[in-house]
Amino acid sequence: MDKVYQVTIKEEDQLLFKRSIRRLLESTFLLREREERLYRFVEKESNRYDISEYLRLIGFDLLIEEKAGVAMLVASEEDEDTPGLKRANVITFQTPQYHLLLILWEVYLENLGYQEENVITRGDLIDKIKSYGLSPESRELRAAFKLFKRYNLISYEENEVGEEAKIQLYPSLQFGWDLPQFQAIVEEYRREEAETEQGREAKIEEESYREEEELL
Repeated sequence: MDKVYQVTIKEEDQLLFKRSIRRLLESTFLLREREERLYRFVEKESNRYDISEYLRLIGFDLLIEEKAGVAMLVASEEDEDTPGLKRANVITFQTPQYHLLLILWEVYLENLGYQEENVITRGDLIDKIKSYGLSPESRELRAAFKLFKRYNLISYEENEVGEEAKIQLYPSLQFGWDLPQFQAIVEEYRREEAETEQGREAKIEEESYREEEELL
């Protein structure tokens, strides 16, 4: 059965329509706090319908989380399981990048309500990473930052590299998860925590045993 799609764009809205479509295809996320004019355009119900109709032609759809101020590209429900179509809004990160993404999301949540912009300095972020027992090389960190910036998860000035350089965190961080990969990383953390706790208990028992021997 043939499908009929109908999109009607007013002449004065055609430029915003094209820009919003291209922005979504380019970076998956469109943010109210970063590109308010485009966000307000796609948020409007009539425009949202037209954009969704257009995107369905290529197997995608538009999803808007109004509370977070995030518009995003997703796979359309009718084509979600169609073979050969690239999944949208799901980025497969390398394990170190996924660890960093989790840390950034934790920092975002910790900072909520404390300042107008949700930011962290590069130095503080590196300290946070080290507190989790991770030590990414500068090259790996730069690659991860560039990838996250490309998908509108964070923003920063690339020519600022000192410890005081600011990294802005966006609410889109919460929507970039690949659920199976997320579950695998969580399980990895749990195993590491369990092994660390077992090692700590074994060390305490060993020290206690040595103290008892010394008393004897």
